[in-house]
Amino acid sequence: MTDRHQDHDQTAREPKASAHLLGLGLDGSDGHKRITQAEKFSILGGSQDTHDKMTETLCKTFEDLSSKGKSLEEASREELSDLINKNTPED
Repeated sequence: MTDRHQDHDQTAREPKASAHLLGLGLDGSDGHKRITQAEKFSILGGSQDTHDKMTETLCKTFEDLSSKGKSLEEASREELSDLINKNTPED
């Protein structure tokens, strides 16, 4: 007798890993609701300056990943941390 699970296609695909970065700014006090969304990241809140810096940081980080031929899902946590630190604007 055959196992009923063996009859199924053995090449069934596992769901692909999905990644999304979230930046949350907590220093906004001017009443504005700032939201920036992209395919692989979202920035919510913050003062204008903080929101702009987070957006710039992540845009440059994704540009660096792209130039390396990598997606967010392919980057290690360490590599991502290094890129974010590298791309964070100075005050």
